[in-house]
Amino acid sequence: MKAIQVQGEKDSPTLVWDEADEPVCGPDEVLVDVRAAAVNRADLWQARGHYPPPFGASAILGLEMAGVVREVGAAVQTFGTGDRVCALLPGGGYAERVTVPAGMLLRLPADWSFAQGAAVPEVWYTAFINLFDEGGLKAGETALIHAGASGVGTAAIQLAVDAGALALATAGSAEKVARCRELGAELAVNYKEADFVAEIMAATDGAGVDVILDPVGGGYLARNIALLKPFGRLVNIANLGGSKGELDMGRVLGRRLRIIGSTLRGRPAAEKIAITRRFEEQVWPKLADGRLRPIIDRVFPIAEAQAAHAYVLENRNIGKVILEI
Repeated sequence: MKAIQVQGEKDSPTLVWDEADEPVCGPDEVLVDVRAAAVNRADLWQARGHYPPPFGASAILGLEMAGVVREVGAAVQTFGTGDRVCALLPGGGYAERVTVPAGMLLRLPADWSFAQGAAVPEVWYTAFINLFDEGGLKAGETALIHAGASGVGTAAIQLAVDAGALALATAGSAEKVARCRELGAELAVNYKEADFVAEIMAATDGAGVDVILDPVGGGYLARNIALLKPFGRLVNIANLGGSKGELDMGRVLGRRLRIIGSTLRGRPAAEKIAITRRFEEQVWPKLADGRLRPIIDRVFPIAEAQAAHAYVLENRNIGKVILEI
């Protein structure tokens, strides 16, 4: 089969569509002909040598895909050849074929494209578990979602609003701010032009927010802490703005705040399967009938993965960038 291979220097990798080893389907797995994969920031980091795959996972890039079941393992009874599916992956999505534990699969709605399917698992699962499992967001509370126009951000805004929470967001351009508002954010702040702390405190009459979903990390730490209400929760899912920041422990202690670090890729397969099943029950029907929707910015042919990575690296996308095979 063919897959994207990473070549060249770590600071400027070259992505080449080239021959790769065929994956072997285990008894509890299915082999899928991949029709679409999606670009995530983790792929950019991995290509530069900064985010190695978990032990035992494919070294090929790609954390989510959609496609058609080609082969089923001997112990699999829930899926058959020809089924249209999507799935979260620990790696291997940028390829013609990939193996997936059957418990990780979701059936694509009949009217969905493969691009739509590939746009869901990584970012929607991330938003789902971190808003509700880690952040404990409840109806009537206020959630601040940084990078609101990203794949995770566009999912998180919709999920927060659907849960009866007030969604606020930050984004880096007027177009992105407008899109956050279209998706349901009550307030979206262009962090390049305004002090988001001042804007959010004004919008909440000085109260602040209950939950913050943040991929920026250390660069936002002090400001995030300043925005949290008593018993507030800060959920950090990445450190795009640095891994270190200044922490006001007095405020953390006095307001009984919680700072939570969370990743998805390295979780055990059993935990990911449990997340998939809960997502299938609680969120998937709302995506299938259009109450919620994956946001797709652009679709690139898989051979143009290099251009797709550059597009995401330049922060040009609103929602997901898809690679079509």
